[in-house]
Amino acid sequence: MSPQVSSGPTRALGEPQQAPFEDRLDWACAQDAADPLSALRGCFALPRGADGQPLRYLCGHSLGLAPLAARAMIEAEVADWESLGVRGHEYAHTPWIGYAEQLQPALAALVGAQTHEVVAMNSLSVNLHLLLASFYRPKPARRAILIEAGAFSSDRHVVAAQIRWHGFDPAHELIELAPRAGEDLIRTDDIEACIAAAGSRLALVLWPGVQHFTGQRFDLQRIAHAAHAVDCVVGFDLAHAIGNVPLSLHADEADFAAWCSYKYLNAGPGALGGAFVHERHLQRTDLPRLTGWWGHDPASRFQMRPGFEPARGAAGWAVSNPPIFSAAPLRASLPLFAEAGAEALRRKSLALTAYLASLLTELAGGQLTLVTPADPAQRGCQLSLRIHAGAGRARLLPQSLFERGVVCDWRSPDIIRMAPVPLYNRFEDVLRGARQLGEILRAQR
Repeated sequence: MSPQVSSGPTRALGEPQQAPFEDRLDWACAQDAADPLSALRGCFALPRGADGQPLRYLCGHSLGLAPLAARAMIEAEVADWESLGVRGHEYAHTPWIGYAEQLQPALAALVGAQTHEVVAMNSLSVNLHLLLASFYRPKPARRAILIEAGAFSSDRHVVAAQIRWHGFDPAHELIELAPRAGEDLIRTDDIEACIAAAGSRLALVLWPGVQHFTGQRFDLQRIAHAAHAVDCVVGFDLAHAIGNVPLSLHADEADFAAWCSYKYLNAGPGALGGAFVHERHLQRTDLPRLTGWWGHDPASRFQMRPGFEPARGAAGWAVSNPPIFSAAPLRASLPLFAEAGAEALRRKSLALTAYLASLLTELAGGQLTLVTPADPAQRGCQLSLRIHAGAGRARLLPQSLFERGVVCDWRSPDIIRMAPVPLYNRFEDVLRGARQLGEILRAQR
């Protein structure tokens, strides 16, 4: 179950923290030495600066680091292609037929689903289009879609295109819920109220698991229940949630979901994404879909029959055979989640992110506002920080930090995003990153 979110106004850094964190290198190093997950850092390639030293990489919310095993996984597939040609589909070390199916159990565990409810396929936007082709079925009086104001571009572009595809105008049928005046976060009560108010005109809700700009984690169960109460379909974009926060799509009764795998799943740029379809929809004959041969029942797929017989489960939404070279890194990254354990990863994530917030409170309290919820249950790894120095100076901060060995990113007009990822980040990374940001901001006063 997702958190009970009732976010109020954003909190200025400078308020006291509860955790006994310390701004001391020996303290941070002691935490790292006692970390039961510390060995996992050695499973990743760490980007290095001009001096050859590892960078303090706090940008996993944008692109996760490369597992060291990924290169070998990709090279093994290239070697099988070179030596086997077409026979690699059946005789590669990891046969290409059924390649995506091998990823299903680990993905299902990460999103809280049954194995047959998930499928590894395509990219995020393609999967959203395929799922909306099935689940957005507008009627004359029920054709609106609800998203959050400031949604990630892929969500808004896809939703607007789907509305236009059905002959309607997004200006009338796209509802974008914004935070209350003077706030950055969207209260769950307001989401429920908006859904109830839209009522019978609402065909579908598409909502993020974690909001890309603010880092706010949403209560997916409450959102799903609110949507179903008005007979509305609900889907979730998990781009910033999968591999970051606990998820329970099946129990939360989501109708569908989609995600990418290049952020917290560490599968590389453009890597194979995935999708979820709740089992209650899997046998529906009234649900249309855009079909392709790889979504056909594997038992008869290669008989090339003219009729479409869907594969069992969410795999029936697949269109094309999986791109092996962009799927291979997932075979390197997903086992690391199982090795670490979901509970241990979450505990470390909470500790690292709270440490970052505590340090910034101490080192740069007057220069920043924490946009991400202060309640740890309402966030994942990411902290979004509003810089008080002004947009022009804020935009220069990531480059200034990079020159000091710290990697993060900037979002217009005045937000720095930093995310300590428990698979590979350390308390020392957090300490040194916060110190560098604090020094830059103090120098700019």
